[in-house]
Amino acid sequence: MAGNDPLSNALSGLDNAESVGHLSHTVQPASNVIGSVLEVFYDRGYIDGFEFVDDGKSGRFEIELKGAINHCGVVKPRYSAGADEFEKWEKRYLPARDYGALVVTTSHGVMSHYEAREQGIGGQVIAYVY
Repeated sequence: MAGNDPLSNALSGLDNAESVGHLSHTVQPASNVIGSVLEVFYDRGYIDGFEFVDDGKSGRFEIELKGAINHCGVVKPRYSAGADEFEKWEKRYLPARDYGALVVTTSHGVMSHYEAREQGIGGQVIAYVY
């Protein structure tokens, strides 16, 4: 059965691969949103790296894992959050204050909620990782 949400499929596969101790994982199909979320994971230190592989179809991401992800997932439905409202979503999706990160899509691109708070911009919460 094919899933309807590629981002959700990618993050659940990543979470499962981390939980069983794999050192790499392949996400297919690839998309710009998945690439942006993986970039946030890389910047925050949850994965060692990732590479886009063009296979002539939709492409795929080869991800190098480091065992730093306890849990990750998507936020459905996509909630809008102002720059001063991120604490509410931290309480809902993260286990403790300043532990983990929310992934937010803003008018300035996809970034962690720490960066969005620092820049004073809001957006939609699309994923979380800790």
